[in-house]
Amino acid sequence: MQYRKMGKLGWDVSALGFGAMRLPTKGILKRLDEEEAIRIIRRGIDLGINYVDTAWPYHMGNSEKVLGKALQDGYREKVKLVTKLPMFLVRKADDFEKFLKSQLESLQTDHVDLYLFHSLNKTYFNVVKKFNLIEKMEHAKAAGKINAIGFSFHDSLPKFKEIIDYYEWDACQIQYNYMDTAIQANQEGLAYAHSKDIAVIIMEPVKGGMLANPPREALDIMNNAPIHRSPVDWALQFIWNQPEVSIVLSGMGNMKMVEENCASADKSGVKSLSEEENQILTQITQIYREKIRVPCTACRYCMPCPFGVNIPENFATINAISLNDSKAPMDRLLRFQQKNRYRSLAKNKAQLVKKPNMGRSSLCTKCGACIPKCPQEINIPEELTKVMAVMEKHQSIDDVYQ
Repeated sequence: MQYRKMGKLGWDVSALGFGAMRLPTKGILKRLDEEEAIRIIRRGIDLGINYVDTAWPYHMGNSEKVLGKALQDGYREKVKLVTKLPMFLVRKADDFEKFLKSQLESLQTDHVDLYLFHSLNKTYFNVVKKFNLIEKMEHAKAAGKINAIGFSFHDSLPKFKEIIDYYEWDACQIQYNYMDTAIQANQEGLAYAHSKDIAVIIMEPVKGGMLANPPREALDIMNNAPIHRSPVDWALQFIWNQPEVSIVLSGMGNMKMVEENCASADKSGVKSLSEEENQILTQITQIYREKIRVPCTACRYCMPCPFGVNIPENFATINAISLNDSKAPMDRLLRFQQKNRYRSLAKNKAQLVKKPNMGRSSLCTKCGACIPKCPQEINIPEELTKVMAVMEKHQSIDDVYQ
């Protein structure tokens, strides 16, 4: 495992961090598989990962509890433990102590190494200021309940710089990958935070798994490259190549991902990519941008939908069909499989009883409850209407997304 400096904190952190948002699940209800989750978390730590990140809402509140169990038997002492204040639930100043107390109990520890304001944007940053929550953070730090203070971010570059300049943060967590260099905090924000010696943590390095399954044209470029890398390795190495990055989080859901991502981290390094390799990534990026219809990362912040629509599943289906759009036999098969994937979703209330939260796009009522929850600022009802037009009204995908 390679290690990097964590900004002004001076920690030596593993290049790869374990993100506990996409732990393994089982059954039709996708409940967290506790036994397997503990097994793969501990395997990651045994392979050198020393930074683990979770949050209150992950896995419907169960991620912190399972992580607390995984870090027993001496594993807590081996890692920097990170969780986040659920800003979407904060209604008054006293909520800070309430949530932190509950989170420490779930994690079975007396402190976390880094506590983040979760998913700061214009609205939640106003909440931070309104309730003097930074002062709450400082009191908790003085009491030994947290060791460092930071925030995760989903908004525009100007708002990112405003937040960065508001306080002497220890760390910030941003979405960044070779597709997302010009949105949210973007490349400029990455450099800006680094210039202030703030540790920069990268989330969504594979864009919710999208970059792990490239379209055929992109895969051909990868296969013909002078160096052999998997699609995931290309995505991870792009980020580790950046000197401003302290650590890259990966939401690993099975043992294979843990083994492969740790192997990639072993080979990581700053400015290790050649000019030719960077040009290959530029070509791949262009192909993706021409094909991706909905910029959903499957973070599931929009879930559950009040009317049972499985929003990420609908968007994953339409993106997969778009990415595999050639006349090649394999692409034809993949499109057929995606259409069956859509047909398996519940199409009415009766089917939702047996398949809760697994509804088709046609069940969307356009209530709008999902819109403010989306970090990508997707107009979800509008996009679900497009999915329905393609999948149920059989309109041309190119006509619908023109």
